[in-house]
Amino acid sequence: MKALVTGATGFVGSHLTRLLCESGHSARVLYRTERKLGVLAGLAVEAVAGDLDDIALLEEACADCDVVFHAAAKADYWKDDDRDALWRVNVDGTRNLLTAAQAAGVRRVVFTSSASSIGIRPGQAPADESDAFNLPPERFWYAYTKQQAEEVAAEFVAAGLDVVTLNPTVIIGPGDLNAISGSFILETARYQWLVPMSTGGLAVIDVRDVARAHLSALEHGRTGERYILNNRNISYREWFTMIAAACGVRPPLLTTPDWLLGPTARLIELLRALGMSTPMDADQTRLGGAHVYFDGGKARRELLFRPAVDIEASLRDTYAWYEAQGAIKRDWLTRLIGMV
Repeated sequence: MKALVTGATGFVGSHLTRLLCESGHSARVLYRTERKLGVLAGLAVEAVAGDLDDIALLEEACADCDVVFHAAAKADYWKDDDRDALWRVNVDGTRNLLTAAQAAGVRRVVFTSSASSIGIRPGQAPADESDAFNLPPERFWYAYTKQQAEEVAAEFVAAGLDVVTLNPTVIIGPGDLNAISGSFILETARYQWLVPMSTGGLAVIDVRDVARAHLSALEHGRTGERYILNNRNISYREWFTMIAAACGVRPPLLTTPDWLLGPTARLIELLRALGMSTPMDADQTRLGGAHVYFDGGKARRELLFRPAVDIEASLRDTYAWYEAQGAIKRDWLTRLIGMV
């Protein structure tokens, strides 16, 4: 099988490309920055330089490919407020890629979306694929762009293109160069017991399981369907305790009460308006009291997908990878906090 992978130098895309090569498939990869090709070192891939805004180039990249894995996205949404870039990459880029895949006669497209495009249920009930996006778009623009990209995919399915959508929850694991979810590990390793927790929770899965799910979707997915990829729903208290254990530091002690989340979010907005960076954005903070849980049962039933990487092991692997990269800071502040 010959596959095109967009976003191949990214977190999910690099693991997926490696898995394709290890499984004996031929991989063509679309990349934007040559310096990031190092994550694919040692793999026999055909590399094509280009971007999602060039439909003619995308058609050439799709030519003679059996399948396209569309993993490219702008996901580091909390690091800047460039909404136009989010829309251009996540929505317009998806439309361009699907246009090219259809013109090239690609057999199937597996689209990597996000569980954030799915609605959140009240309380601690896990949401499933039937739950419509229900967050304010103006506050959760990244999630909205992924939901809109799924609408684009639905248009192409109606026009005859075979598209299967995957909705991974928070992805953890080694290789997160941009520290998207890896910021949990980096911040805990640095600030240790001072990292504030909130009362809610999240859903999480290892990146290597997400890569495997793409091949499962290729083989077993139903055209036009979406599949949540989730390993475990975890309260933030349990989550940060697990991370602290993986980092070898004391677990956080401070829990931010729900009533303080709103004022904290407004403070973050003020700091950003003044040009200061913050580890979390205001909207993430506002969701801190919610249990953003998801049901991955449909993927288990239809894709025959079972997560294989234990979350505690994933966190240990992630910490070890960051340590090997020299990203774990042990300056005077970290040492001082560890002594208190």
